[in-house]
Amino acid sequence: MEKTMKQMQREVDEYIGQFKEGYFSPLAMLARLTEELGELAREVNHYFGEKPKKETEKEKAIEEEVGDLLFVLICFANSLGIDLEDAHDLVMEKFRTRDQNRWTRIEEKEEE
Repeated sequence: MEKTMKQMQREVDEYIGQFKEGYFSPLAMLARLTEELGELAREVNHYFGEKPKKETEKEKAIEEEVGDLLFVLICFANSLGIDLEDAHDLVMEKFRTRDQNRWTRIEEKEEE
């Protein structure tokens, strides 16, 4: 089942809402984002970089690390009242206007 970002934000909020502690502070969540990003970077480096895993290291999927990062990002946004769909729309508009001629476009094939 496909989920919208609003549904994911609501799902995370319902999950966190069942605990007395609630969301961590913004600074704590920023630290968690940094930690999760580091774990993702480590996995990407193992798969695509020059540093293979040690035989004793547990295998983790990049997909799982991306999921961890997304979960913490949603927590961060929720705690600050940020709608991630609105945030996405803002940044896409910026790319469509400010950066519209920044990159070389792939030429569309001409119809015969």
